[in-house]
Amino acid sequence: MLNRWRWIPNGLTLLRILLVLPFAWSLANDHYRSALVLFFVAAATDGLDGLLARMFGWKSRLGAIADPLADKLLLVVAYLMLSVTGVLPIWLFLLVLGRDLVIVAGGLVFHRLIGPFDVQPSILGKLNTLVQILAVLAVMLAEAGFPLPARTHDIAVATVAGMAVISGVHYVGLWGLRALRSRPS
Repeated sequence: MLNRWRWIPNGLTLLRILLVLPFAWSLANDHYRSALVLFFVAAATDGLDGLLARMFGWKSRLGAIADPLADKLLLVVAYLMLSVTGVLPIWLFLLVLGRDLVIVAGGLVFHRLIGPFDVQPSILGKLNTLVQILAVLAVMLAEAGFPLPARTHDIAVATVAGMAVISGVHYVGLWGLRALRSRPS
């Protein structure tokens, strides 16, 4: 009977993807409280779909691919919209996006030249994501008028930039070493 509900985690992931457009519109039009609500709904669906997939064994190949892409899409759009509207510097968006593109390109090159690999985010990669989420959340809260320190934006920018560089260099070094070790002698 539970098997007929297997679609729920993927449905929640699809909902999160669909929330990206109204989220972007809210940020573009300075409706930060609406953006915060959408952000929290997206976070709740992310937590719920993972919980259901693990608890009931409703994991799927589609979910394994779509879930992290939905998360990344929401974050990239957040940084894009906050940069385009002048809330955050555009260079920060380019750094966040550039880090992700370097990691994806490196993975594709590794796969093409060396072979398949198991994608496992590192602790620094997870910390980078957490910092990005907390920074976007803090900036949106500040823009929505919640009482936060005056330097919230500066702290968010510095922390995100630092973690992007640290985790990006970490991934390049880690996969570079794996590539060297995998080469035939």
